[in-house]
Amino acid sequence: MQMKVFDIHVHIFPQKIAEKASRAIGKFYDAEMRHDGTLDTAIRLMDEAGIQGMAVHSVATTPAQCAHINEFVMEAKRAYPDRIIPFAAIHPGLEDVEAYVENALQAGFRGFKIHPDIQGFALDRPDAVRMIGAVAGKAPLLIHTGDARYDNSGPVKVAGMLDRFPNLTAICAHLGGYSQWTEAEALLAGRDIYVDCSSSMFLLEPERMVEIMRAYGMDRVFFGSDYPMWTPGEELKRFLALNLTEAEKQAVLWDNAAKFFGLESSQKSGV
Repeated sequence: MQMKVFDIHVHIFPQKIAEKASRAIGKFYDAEMRHDGTLDTAIRLMDEAGIQGMAVHSVATTPAQCAHINEFVMEAKRAYPDRIIPFAAIHPGLEDVEAYVENALQAGFRGFKIHPDIQGFALDRPDAVRMIGAVAGKAPLLIHTGDARYDNSGPVKVAGMLDRFPNLTAICAHLGGYSQWTEAEALLAGRDIYVDCSSSMFLLEPERMVEIMRAYGMDRVFFGSDYPMWTPGEELKRFLALNLTEAEKQAVLWDNAAKFFGLESSQKSGV
């Protein structure tokens, strides 16, 4: 029986800058990018993999970029209304971040995305604290977390953020701490957060992946491909090869997202 799949971690860029943006991310991580980052390629790859839904977003490296990114993401939503959940870009340098959050939610965005390392701020910096406070209690915040090279979004910083904002609905990407998984598990497992499994399966042993996901709770894990860095279908194959029960796989691949975003459940659809 084929499972429904939702990908919560999909970056897209306008056609004219997609290749440049993808290369920039690859340079940041000293890694080869698999794809160009365009919406067309994302849709094609999702179709090939049998992925029905996705949350799309992009990162603003300056406050001025937010409006342009959000316009593009919402255009993507209008083009594929039944497949895309739009997340807005946000930046701690925005002058009236409280009004910005309200306007984005009224426009139809379902959450916000930040990448402290690429955006160049720590989660406990005063302007970042104000930004997170503007989102807390109002919408989910998808956060790139972890990277042993920096001290912006590591497990200690995330734990402090959660202590400061207990009403924040945080989705901590990369199992709570890219390249810092053991520390993240120790500090964050059992907290009232969600995680995604993007950009983790290529480094972690399958047994360790399962152990970490279960530590967070299988009802709090989302599938994510991190397109365009990875190929969604290949990431899906990696996930399906994990030693999980069928119920655990369906929870991560669809049911958790269905409950979180109010989508049709796999049981109701008969898939």
